[in-house]
Amino acid sequence: MINSGKVSGDYATLDGDVYNHMVRVLRMGSGDSVQLADENGNVRCGVIEQVTRERVTVRISSLLDNAAGDSEAPRITICQALPKGDKIDLILQKGTELGAHDFRLFGGCRSVVRIRDDQLTGRLERWNRITSEAARQCGRSDVPAVSWRSGAQEAADDSGQELRLILWEGERERTLKEALALQAKPVSVAVAIGPEGGFDPLELRHFTRQGFQPVSLGSRILRTETASIAILAIMQYVWGDL
Repeated sequence: MINSGKVSGDYATLDGDVYNHMVRVLRMGSGDSVQLADENGNVRCGVIEQVTRERVTVRISSLLDNAAGDSEAPRITICQALPKGDKIDLILQKGTELGAHDFRLFGGCRSVVRIRDDQLTGRLERWNRITSEAARQCGRSDVPAVSWRSGAQEAADDSGQELRLILWEGERERTLKEALALQAKPVSVAVAIGPEGGFDPLELRHFTRQGFQPVSLGSRILRTETASIAILAIMQYVWGDL
């Protein structure tokens, strides 16, 4: 994944993380063919013309049609309460691999970790860097955006997806399997997932007032970092190309 600003005319000049990935990880060199995807989903084909100690120069030969993800699959938003430690890294990495459209993170009532205002910019830069690197590793031509909301009410209010679900261990009537079976393939989906301690009842009300349907995973109680991976895999199997 590259920044489109690195392209000028028929050439792309790449440095930083992209340079390290191409030269030190993939061991690419002059004469190797490459495909470069930018943040807009454009994919350029070209050949590496020069490798220096800090930069790679690629001569662009053609521009493919916009390939930003699978147009047949729903756009899935993972609305994730912030978990402890580095679990969010796993959620962002694996969620990107499994085709999440974007991640909306928020501070849950039962979230152990708190983000101070002076930390937010740095955290968002890091989280978006994780999805960018994951997209590059798995060959995605688009990058899921990571955004932040201060709490559940703000996260719920921003939702306009066609299908909205909230994973709720207290739900006794509707399972995820039943909810998906009754739903024709939507254009967009949002799934709200709580932190380690689950959702507070007031948070549940915030989401349900905005059209989120509570669903359970049957007899299984998954860890928060497992839940997002599981829901993405299931939805990609049912509606995507997995």
